[in-house]
Amino acid sequence: MRETSRTKSPDKAGEQTAETAGATKAAKATSAAKAAPEAAPEAAPRRRQARGERRIAQLLAAAAGVFCRTGYAAASTNAIAREAGVSPGTLYQFFPNKEAIAVELGGHLLQRAHEAHGRAFLPENLNRPLPELLDAVLDPVIAFNCENPAFWALMHGAGIPGISQEHDELHVGMLTRVEEVLRACVAPAADGAPATEAELTHVAHMVLGIVKTALELILASEGADRAAYVTELKTVLFRYLDPMFTTLPPH
Repeated sequence: MRETSRTKSPDKAGEQTAETAGATKAAKATSAAKAAPEAAPEAAPRRRQARGERRIAQLLAAAAGVFCRTGYAAASTNAIAREAGVSPGTLYQFFPNKEAIAVELGGHLLQRAHEAHGRAFLPENLNRPLPELLDAVLDPVIAFNCENPAFWALMHGAGIPGISQEHDELHVGMLTRVEEVLRACVAPAADGAPATEAELTHVAHMVLGIVKTALELILASEGADRAAYVTELKTVLFRYLDPMFTTLPPH
């Protein structure tokens, strides 16, 4: 009987050892299973964020097309949703109304406009003769407006809330830069040159007025007609400014 007990005890011990090992493995598996879901969501928000950013870009591109064709006042969120190929409900997940879309789009375009103006008014451009100076300043501005026609529709359209202050600031910035160019390049004793700061400001306003009017014609045209209007704009500005400018700018 004692021998029998001795032969059974190792089996029981083995069973206990197996059970313990199994329990340990189960506990590790459970811990791993619990840990796995905690790691997975780290990537999920990034994927959702990337999808959201793509959707917003899609909606803004659609809004740009609608605003260009119909203007801001006649545009609707339904039209923008159709243009983007999504339901109105999807649009409202990202923008509460048309104004919010216009403000977001206007903000993006204003940033690009500032970048284009920065390329136009580089200090080294002041060392160029007037025809080359006009090319260096006007070409980036014209190219930006042609590539982003929604900018013109938003900045110069009627009844667009939320971005009028930014537009006014952009205009003031452009006026200041034109005045700086005139101050650096205009010969004070030249015929018709502005004799005072007020006169110089008047000339700067006239230059911007000419550019704005010409841009309307440029944006409304394509191909050879657009190129012809660009040439005419530069010709008008050259003939207006050439009598005032020094032969070689001092900077």
